[in-house]
Amino acid sequence: MTMDTYVETCREPFWQNIFKCELDFLVSALQGSRDVLSVGCGPAIIEGGLNTHGFHITGLDISQEALKSSPDSVRTVAGRAEDMPFAEASFDAVIYVASLQFIEDYRKALQKSAATLRPSGKIIIMLLNLRSAFYKERSKNPDSYMNLIQHKDSEQIERAVAECFTVHSEYMLGVSGIEIFTSNDPDEAALYTIIGEKKG
Repeated sequence: MTMDTYVETCREPFWQNIFKCELDFLVSALQGSRDVLSVGCGPAIIEGGLNTHGFHITGLDISQEALKSSPDSVRTVAGRAEDMPFAEASFDAVIYVASLQFIEDYRKALQKSAATLRPSGKIIIMLLNLRSAFYKERSKNPDSYMNLIQHKDSEQIERAVAECFTVHSEYMLGVSGIEIFTSNDPDEAALYTIIGEKKG
């Protein structure tokens, strides 16, 4: 899938509704934060929404092409998550919106994330829930980006997050066909979200 096709797909009502749910969740979860780093932001659609809510967003992505489609309001940086070029204690929060599972060395990315956070900084990681009907259905399409996932063990990922953060987690965002609803049922919820606070 080309980036132009991906951006076009993101404009479809179904995906706009998904993004709105994710945005609403993040706006609530990020209360008390101002400077936010989004790792693997792609064209920064949700990040643009966060910006309109008063957050100062920096988007990091490996794809220069993806960043070209991002809103002007979002500061963007091209680079690998494992080598994020930010000073220590630069951000109040780091978010991964369905991106961590695609990063080659996610453990190094998490360590870098912790280093860029100020004391008691937050991390919010949205993982695609591979148990969900949503994932199982979408991954049947050989062109789906979901088939590019490199790390499929959410428990292993959560343990890695817990090395640097105190964490709690939840299932969220029920999806059935094109219907979107509130659910924390592992078979219905499209996302598994890990929220953490940087350890002292």
